[in-house]
Amino acid sequence: MSKLTTASVLAFERNLDISDGFMAQKNSQDDNSPVVPVRIQEKSIRGTISNRLKNAITNDPAKLDAEIEKANLQKVDSASLLEENDTLVVSWTCKVLPFDGKPNVCNKQDYQAKLLGVVQGYLQEHGVKTLAHRYATNIANARWLWRNRVGAEKITVSVTCKLADKEQTLTFNAKDILVRNFETNNDDLATLANWIEQGLTNQAFIILNIKAEAIVGFGQEVYPSQELILDTGKTKSKELYKINDKAGMHSQKIGNAIRTIDDWYPNAEFPIAVEPYGAVTTMGTAFRQPKQKQDFYTLFDNWVLKDEKPSVENQHYVMAVLIRGGVFGASGKE
Repeated sequence: MSKLTTASVLAFERNLDISDGFMAQKNSQDDNSPVVPVRIQEKSIRGTISNRLKNAITNDPAKLDAEIEKANLQKVDSASLLEENDTLVVSWTCKVLPFDGKPNVCNKQDYQAKLLGVVQGYLQEHGVKTLAHRYATNIANARWLWRNRVGAEKITVSVTCKLADKEQTLTFNAKDILVRNFETNNDDLATLANWIEQGLTNQAFIILNIKAEAIVGFGQEVYPSQELILDTGKTKSKELYKINDKAGMHSQKIGNAIRTIDDWYPNAEFPIAVEPYGAVTTMGTAFRQPKQKQDFYTLFDNWVLKDEKPSVENQHYVMAVLIRGGVFGASGKE
């Protein structure tokens, strides 16, 4: 019997299918206030020179004065609420697709059969209750608002789901739900987790309609996603994401926040997004180093190929990476 090896072509589709976020605004103090889109505005500004300068310039007052006098002209995008509105409204949807461990693409049938056995064994032993609770927590605490969450006085998150022709809406005070751990428990959070669990286990078709209303102040700046400008001939220093001329948030950015459930990595102090190497680009750090044998590929390969089952926590992590989706084949491995 030949030794089992990882399929060279192996890919999983994501099981949490998240839409872009659509940004709108209203006045929280007027019950009849219309909800209108947040628009992107272009500004032309004269900035100051504030970057770190060479010692030859900073040590010479005349050269420093000359440098400071230079105009730092910029064109940037910005997004703000209108002067009569104080509340940012962001809405998006999440389709929860069944997760059974079957890859989207796999070019080795014996490997796929073993992989399916591993995933089914996990599902029978643990289910997806732990993962569903963590995803639900990150929806309810509005982690996905990113910087908009930090500057908000109050945030109300509502989640609507239709089950068996009956529509139900849950409402959360996002600031009451912790973002540094997953210890918050209440009936509404349990219901939301149960909806996600039903979707992942194929008990029901689940699509969640999610809306946050964040009171940030009249006319205050809000923060859509920022576009990565690949064209080196750019005319703007900052370009913001818009959908049909309305400010928006990338689905990838929302998805990153929802899967920020990994506090099982070594010496964890806070949750990070589920990634194969525990990458947090804003910190320039990979929290799951292959050298420590705590990265996804080491844990996954040992589990499938060698029957070395990782700790329960790392089993949750491996399954969360599969739910995230991605290309995990061995074709590029040296």
